[in-house]
Amino acid sequence: MRLPVVFILITVMINAMGVGLIIPVMPGLIRDVTGGDLANAALWGGVLTTVFAVMQFLFGPVIGNLSDRFGRRPVLLISLAVMAADYVIMAVAGSMWLLLLGRVIGGITTATQATATAYMADISDPAKKAQNFGLVGAAFGLGFVIGPLMGGLLGEWGTRAPFWVAAALAGANAILGHLVLRETVTDAIRRPFDWRRANPFGAFRSLGALPGLGRLLTVFFLYQVAFFVYPAIWAYFGHARFGWNAGMIGLSLGLFGVMMAVVQGGLIRVILARLGERGTVVYGLVFDVFAFGALAFVTSGTVALFLTPLAALGAVITPALQGIMSRSVGDKRQGELQGALTSVGAIAMIVAPMVMTTVFAQYTRAGAAVYFPGAPFLVSLGLIVVALVVFLAPHRSPVAA
Repeated sequence: MRLPVVFILITVMINAMGVGLIIPVMPGLIRDVTGGDLANAALWGGVLTTVFAVMQFLFGPVIGNLSDRFGRRPVLLISLAVMAADYVIMAVAGSMWLLLLGRVIGGITTATQATATAYMADISDPAKKAQNFGLVGAAFGLGFVIGPLMGGLLGEWGTRAPFWVAAALAGANAILGHLVLRETVTDAIRRPFDWRRANPFGAFRSLGALPGLGRLLTVFFLYQVAFFVYPAIWAYFGHARFGWNAGMIGLSLGLFGVMMAVVQGGLIRVILARLGERGTVVYGLVFDVFAFGALAFVTSGTVALFLTPLAALGAVITPALQGIMSRSVGDKRQGELQGALTSVGAIAMIVAPMVMTTVFAQYTRAGAAVYFPGAPFLVSLGLIVVALVVFLAPHRSPVAA
């Protein structure tokens, strides 16, 4: 594998790790800084998470468009350097305002996943874009697994230790990128930076005007909201339905993340070869209908542990959709497209927890008419059905054909 590709995959993995790395220590860190109790720490934790997602929403298209104008290399290297400095700020922060500033900067710098994905699009043959996007998804899945595990282990040395390690990883990766990353944006595909298209709303309007792309963005959004049922309620669901402790919940999420990496890093190549990009999206959506239905009604913790990694077999949807959309926008707009997709994912990250936790609370609270911890999975099932209908609806678009 070429070194630039290794650098891109490490960058994506570090982005994913950066989110999960701090989860195990964040309650303790906030309590150390504020001197408050766990309930107060949870409220501040919600604020920090929301701010992080909002920054990704706002800056995904900005950074993507900057990379279309100035190149992928400077955007990625500068972002990694700023990310390393941001983790240092988090490591020494003595007030909530510094932690808040750290999450603002962190949300902006991790929006560079759009640029990393655009780089992968630049160096990929059109027929191989979807499977290479699968490698990006696999790297994210590995980061999703490694981050919380690493954060938990490093947390034994104090609540600040994970941030110092994250800073070192980001800094070392920036040095690697400086040595091996070549620029892929040439004068032939470089385009001017335009604020009207660099903000998320302008990017949605501009891309949505392309034939069929608005439909595909809608499918992508519905899938993302449905998928976020896992991080939003899985810990609560496992405790309520099976009586799982934190260790079992972590194990189940780890199994899911490992299988997701296997599916997007390897199995997707087989599925794409047999079904094509459009068929792969349909397969993934249909599979998820059955997966969410099974998880909604499962009552055995052992069966759920087997179902959890199997549920990841539907994770081919994102790279297949990205492949279809990437081929539809042309080489000059890869950064803009990936930035818009980052913003769509950020919106889903904001919406999904509110929807899923509200539904979960409604069906598990004392006095609920029906006790049904699996209700959020039925919400996800419904969203997947809508996404499938939107994707298969008759239309004239050459993009989704």
